[in-house]
Amino acid sequence: MHPSEVLFQGQRQPLLLPACDHYAGSEKLMRKSMALQQELGPVFDITFDCEDGAAAGNEAAHARLVASLLNDEGNRFGRIGARLHDVGSSHFEQDVELIVGAAAPRLAYVVCPKPNGIADVLRAQRIVNAAAEKAGRPDLPLHVLIETHGALHDAYAIAALPQVECLSFGIMDFVSAHHGAIPASAMRTPGQFTHPLVVRAKLEMVAACHAHDKVPSHNVTTDIKDSAVVANDATRAAGEFGFTRMWSIHPDQIKPIVKAFTPRASEVNEATNILLEAMAADWGPIAQHGRLHDRASYRYYWAVLQRAKLAGLALPDAAAAIVNQPESI
Repeated sequence: MHPSEVLFQGQRQPLLLPACDHYAGSEKLMRKSMALQQELGPVFDITFDCEDGAAAGNEAAHARLVASLLNDEGNRFGRIGARLHDVGSSHFEQDVELIVGAAAPRLAYVVCPKPNGIADVLRAQRIVNAAAEKAGRPDLPLHVLIETHGALHDAYAIAALPQVECLSFGIMDFVSAHHGAIPASAMRTPGQFTHPLVVRAKLEMVAACHAHDKVPSHNVTTDIKDSAVVANDATRAAGEFGFTRMWSIHPDQIKPIVKAFTPRASEVNEATNILLEAMAADWGPIAQHGRLHDRASYRYYWAVLQRAKLAGLALPDAAAAIVNQPESI
């Protein structure tokens, strides 16, 4: 049997998405990001930004540009999404009509910013679905930004929606929503990893995601010139907070983020050895280096190999044989 059939026994496996979500707003940056994705492969997603990317008064033209780029042959891997205006904006339904209506089959997802709670998400979902179904894409995934008090309060309910596959933390709007009660230093490192209210918000959102097998995405690093800061933020977000994805706002941030979220070679080798021995034991318990392993730990090491494959890591032959094993029909 395929490892996933044994380890999850019909239950839905945790969703995996590329570790980096790269935002681009202007036409120049959108085209540049598409060219980079073609060069590196689908190891990162691209999100075309309408909320902050469209100049005032130019919202419709920007939405049409986004749709045209989504339908362009440069969208080779189908891993480009779009952040729409928030559902309370007068431009939201126009974004849906012009982008979802024209390019739904080529969209990886749509991002819904600034919901005040699950009611806003459900409203956005209804509007998006109506346009997507007409365009032949009834299963268009939603990503939701958690950046208001109401959205954080409803994070578990939002993550439970089947169509939602990712929650992203919007740190700057979240901090600003406290009207000075949280200092500006909490928008960046080290404050964003130490201020109690920000730490609480991140942990609650991440817990909601993992409870429903969804992807938690960490907020942006605003320091775009120092790759060491980006790498540190990504490493802490993954290792200390349980995030499995992170925003990028500059092409130079992409590789450090992907690297930070990619399992190390030693982890891949350990996972390979444990899973090979588990398969030889017909997935029964084993002891390796004096430590007990059973299906609980096998699921962990299976995820290690899956994440490594998603990141484009060159896997050892034995590991590749495991992750590429065909599932039973």
